[in-house]
Amino acid sequence: MTSSDAPVVVGIDGSDGALNAARWAGAVAARFGAPLRIVHALPSVGRNLTQTAAAFTAAMMSYQRDMAEAFLKAADEAVRADNPELSVSTVSFNEPADQVLIDASSDARLVVLGGKKVTPAAALLLGSTALSVATRAACPVVAFRGETVAPGDGPVVVGVDDSPAAQAALESAFEFADRFGLAVNAVRSLSLAAPAETGVTIPLLIDWDGVESAELADLTETVDVHNKRHPGVDAKSFIEPDSPGKALLKHVADSGLVVVGSRGRNALAGVLLGSTSLNLLHHSPVPVMICRAAPQGDSDE
Repeated sequence: MTSSDAPVVVGIDGSDGALNAARWAGAVAARFGAPLRIVHALPSVGRNLTQTAAAFTAAMMSYQRDMAEAFLKAADEAVRADNPELSVSTVSFNEPADQVLIDASSDARLVVLGGKKVTPAAALLLGSTALSVATRAACPVVAFRGETVAPGDGPVVVGVDDSPAAQAALESAFEFADRFGLAVNAVRSLSLAAPAETGVTIPLLIDWDGVESAELADLTETVDVHNKRHPGVDAKSFIEPDSPGKALLKHVADSGLVVVGSRGRNALAGVLLGSTSLNLLHHSPVPVMICRAAPQGDSDE
């Protein structure tokens, strides 16, 4: 999230979830002093559909085309009612939503998506707009979750490991928290990390208290680098002896946003590897922001 004139882009499909996502995106755009662009495009679908599924998909496409202007008008009116001074534009595309939003991300501050939760089966068999955009967008992507149509008072939770993507997630988390006057809770997973790094193969021989203390010190140092750029943000660090997904979900109940990094794997790889991002897209009760590292740091696509 960089240039002040870069828009916040939100994709809608006429659902209640998408309308709430548009209102949430409008609140974020207003706080960042950025314009909001509301985008409607056609559903992204998978390949090798059965005859019945293909017929259903054709009907759904036709419905979305016919209703595009009505969906955009409803979203525009809802956003303007919340933020009358916000600069809002709307646009419709007769193209797949994932490609439209990926293209839009090249000059956007943030892309926001409404809609259903992402299940591993759906992502594998039918494809998922949220997963596709999150793993390929040029800017941070928020998958809207929950019912709150504006960021509340809860902290921003961010997952941190040693990857460049996690650094991007930390920077986005602090910038968001700074704008909204929120705290940041940085969370690192301790599960299975120590044996791989130390070469110890018998877990009972590991000084787990020592490992946890060392990890906490390292995490705190990493967080402090970003905290110095945003000194008004109250930041805390947590080490959890769980998988990354479970570690983050422990902290999201009272939060308003959870932020994670993505190494840019494709959708199929994300499903098969059980990625943290996919886990959160499926289970999180609050919006999920997914950040990628700068292009020079990407090597997984």
